Amino acid sequence: MKKREEIAAAKQERAEKRSRSPYSAMHTGPGRALTAVYGVFALSATARAGYQVIREFDVAPIAYSLSVLAAVIYIVATVCLVIGNRVSHRIAIAACLAEFLGVIIVGILSFTHPEDFAKPSVWSSFGSGYGYIPLILPLIGLWWLFLIGRRIRTS
Repeated sequence: MKKREEIAAAKQERAEKRSRSPYSAMHTGPGRALTAVYGVFALSATARAGYQVIREFDVAPIAYSLSVLAAVIYIVATVCLVIGNRVSHRIAIAACLAEFLGVIIVGILSFTHPEDFAKPSVWSSFGSGYGYIPLILPLIGLWWLFLIGRRIRTS
């Protein structure tokens, strides 16, 4: 019985600490939706990359390796958005920047070097296979993360 009380007290303490953290604002409003979308993309990109690497890697190794990279970035961004502290905030910004640069670079290369992209990756053609969400999502993520950072600096 005492062990349950200790666990409950520890959970309560962690919840109170999170609610006092200025970075807990990452979990409000658009932050929740952003985290959910990143979570969906982490799952879908991981599943796609896993299938591509296991079944067809020799067909388009560059494109499929980039799909793995995209999946890792989506996972990192999702985890950092869920954690919501100072360090994870900075890592989430870096992940969003890496994602945006990846979409731009791979998008350009998929048009200029189509032979290297015999099969599309998540970021090919600027994310057209995913409705251009990979192009827009990091911009929304960066906007939200910078907004949170600005709120924290002014308070």
